[in-house]
Amino acid sequence: MWALNWLPDIVFHLILIAGVLALLAGWALRMVPLISKYALPIQVVGVLLTILGVWYEGGIAKDAEWKARVAELQVQVAEAEAKAATVNTKVVERVVTKTRVIKEKADTVVQYIDREIKIADDSCKITPAVVRAHDAAAQNKSIAETAVPSATAPLTPQTTVNTSEIDRAAQSQPKRSWRDFLPKQ
Repeated sequence: MWALNWLPDIVFHLILIAGVLALLAGWALRMVPLISKYALPIQVVGVLLTILGVWYEGGIAKDAEWKARVAELQVQVAEAEAKAATVNTKVVERVVTKTRVIKEKADTVVQYIDREIKIADDSCKITPAVVRAHDAAAQNKSIAETAVPSATAPLTPQTTVNTSEIDRAAQSQPKRSWRDFLPKQ
């Protein structure tokens, strides 16, 4: 169908018309005695031109259908791009708002830590205020939103922590074979 791009549609309409006229002329020329010997070749050419003309008329119709479909889809793409632009604007606004909130919370935590660090002494005791600031920073919350730590004794370098459960969970389990899962006889 490459010829559809190079030749105007009128050429294919004329080929179809010429084919139909050649068929009719071949039929009519059979009745004239001197020209009847040319009737068969004219009819053969008429049939070929008619087939070619109908073929290209179908191609023209299909091409027009595809062009209409492309135009319709281009309109839909333009609408989708317009909707995407508005959604992108909303997403950017949300991201900017969340970033601003996170920065404000982080600034609050930093100010709180700076204020509390002056209170901490040289014995490296972890005060509940520091634990609370750490928890707030880890949970991305403001210090006011975090729960007040329990009044347990602060951790010091001399504090011992019971790790027996952690040690037991970290021990490797004995490997079992697939034969261990077979029914015993």
